[in-house]
Amino acid sequence: MIAAKDNNPHLTPEEYFAWEEQQLEKHEYINGQVYAMSGGSINHGRIAIRFTATFDSHLENTGCITGNSDIKVKIVGTNNYTYPDVSVTCDERDKTSTQYITYPCLIVEVLSKSTEAYDRGGKFRMYQNNSALIDYLLVSSTSMEIDLYHKNDAGDWLIINYKPGDTIQLKSINLNFPLEQIYRGLNLEPENGE
Repeated sequence: MIAAKDNNPHLTPEEYFAWEEQQLEKHEYINGQVYAMSGGSINHGRIAIRFTATFDSHLENTGCITGNSDIKVKIVGTNNYTYPDVSVTCDERDKTSTQYITYPCLIVEVLSKSTEAYDRGGKFRMYQNNSALIDYLLVSSTSMEIDLYHKNDAGDWLIINYKPGDTIQLKSINLNFPLEQIYRGLNLEPENGE
């Protein structure tokens, strides 16, 4: 998804929740400001759906929750809320919430030209504050490339670059699958705006 700052006044978290319920589109909430989430390319949507379906099927009957881009994630230690493309939480504390999750173990962001720097930088720094987060996937929508930021047992973040022929390994949900499974049948030519 692509975020663009709206020209709205600073809102409290409570005002944000009430205001967003009245909006036609979703908005992330960072430091009192709202950012409209616009749609991505066809590839962006298809890739996000494939991850959501893969995770949901794998996690059936586990009690884990797989979220699409309609589920907000509260940034731990802040009053900030984002809409990742895909998220997974297996934390009991998230099972009673009706507006957002707070403790995802896995987050997926499908990259676009307009959001890639933010997804790799500022957004990842916010997500890193969450001790529950183990895997953060950054997925290209224009070429077969996936970067996995994985937190090891020592708490260090490692970057693993996947390319065609590789098997993605997500320790957060004990799942391995070939990279090509996500990209099958997609037109990987760069598009305007992506």
